[in-house]
Amino acid sequence: MKYTPTIGLEIHTELKTRTKMFCDSLNDPNETRPNVNVCPVCMGHPGTLPVANKEAVRKVLLVGKALGGKLADYSRFDRKNYFYPDIPKGYQISQYKFPLVEGGELEIKIKNQISKIKITRIHLEEDTGSMVHAGDKSSSLVDFNRAGVPLMELVTEPCITSGEQAKNFAEELQLILRYLDVSDADMEKGQMRIEVNISLAENKHGQDNQDFSRFTPPRSGAGSDATQNFTIPDLF
Repeated sequence: MKYTPTIGLEIHTELKTRTKMFCDSLNDPNETRPNVNVCPVCMGHPGTLPVANKEAVRKVLLVGKALGGKLADYSRFDRKNYFYPDIPKGYQISQYKFPLVEGGELEIKIKNQISKIKITRIHLEEDTGSMVHAGDKSSSLVDFNRAGVPLMELVTEPCITSGEQAKNFAEELQLILRYLDVSDADMEKGQMRIEVNISLAENKHGQDNQDFSRFTPPRSGAGSDATQNFTIPDLF
């Protein structure tokens, strides 16, 4: 049976900031000692109050401007409840109704054919900690160094029609993030993570799309040629 895919992407990116999203604990992806970059705020102790990281907000707005999105006049953080071991507060501070950026698009080119991938929203939230599982499955350990790190989430419209388009979009976005110095987007370190949402519909014309099952996320060593003519918009 022949099918046609409809694909949407959710891409999470850890931002390059000196401190975490809502506290002054260091944001250091190269720290190997567990649970040293923590404080009462990112550990969710009673009575602590979060203060938003201005630099993280600025970097999300910079990405939104570069992608032609609408920057919010008013934005708000929301609470998303998750009861996972790597979320010390028992909830994540995220955005839902009032994101920092709405709309925008990213132009990609495949075999001399240009496609414009529409973007739904770009919002800001905080990352979780990381779990380390014993080889014999007898126990699990939690490292909270990553908990509270600024995390940007970009959501596309479901307008991608092949794995090649999805791969090309992710690679182009990775180049832009690095050019803007928003993130190192190193996938081996989890600084850029791609979630693929796929819907399949029967192709009534009988033509099979050969690419939809071949999506491979870009490696962290992606080249920088695509950014040669990219200019940063005048944000301020």
